[in-house]
Amino acid sequence: MNRFTSLQLAPYIDHTLLQPAATTAAIVQICEEALENQFAAVCIPPYYVSIAAETLKDTPVKVATVIDFPLGYSATASKLAAIKKALVDGADEIDIVQNLAAVKNKDWTYISNEIAACLQPIRLHNKVIKVILETALLTEEELIHCCEIYAQRKVDFVKTSTGFAGEGATTKVVELMRKYLPDTIGIKASGGIRTFEFAKELIEAGATRIGTSAGVQLMKATTS
Repeated sequence: MNRFTSLQLAPYIDHTLLQPAATTAAIVQICEEALENQFAAVCIPPYYVSIAAETLKDTPVKVATVIDFPLGYSATASKLAAIKKALVDGADEIDIVQNLAAVKNKDWTYISNEIAACLQPIRLHNKVIKVILETALLTEEELIHCCEIYAQRKVDFVKTSTGFAGEGATTKVVELMRKYLPDTIGIKASGGIRTFEFAKELIEAGATRIGTSAGVQLMKATTS
């Protein structure tokens, strides 16, 4: 990928705005930017899903939202309610934070059952699920075990980070995820991706989506 260009990067990008003080005007702006730059999706808070869906109606840009963000330790029933509301509002893709408390206690049955339950309404609507691991808080053993569970459950993407818990995506983590996930499951790298070169490195390591709030800036970058 020595000649990888910003135009080739565009279809990888989830143009992201998840700050709690985001306004409607800011959400509409990132939708317009995503459309102009032909990004894969916008990723926005659940409150704004219906607005983003209306703004991007009849366009190829998908609407992604987050569930139980950024901590992930709500009850499964709560996550399910939020997923169903997001789908009704027009979300195409659901980025859900896994229950880190369960992971840290090696409650793998809980993790497997949680994702199985959350998958049901998403599959019913033929939409996409991305599971956020928060890799900065995981040991390598925990990361591998999570990848194995989500591979068994056949999720669409496994995502590195929320961007709200220390270190975000790294090439090492993406390479490890790629090793333990089948090719049928995408990898979304997110958190701290602010340069074209870093985004390119993550894609070369195996990422198939890039979550970033710096999408427009990346498009203006050029390779050396």
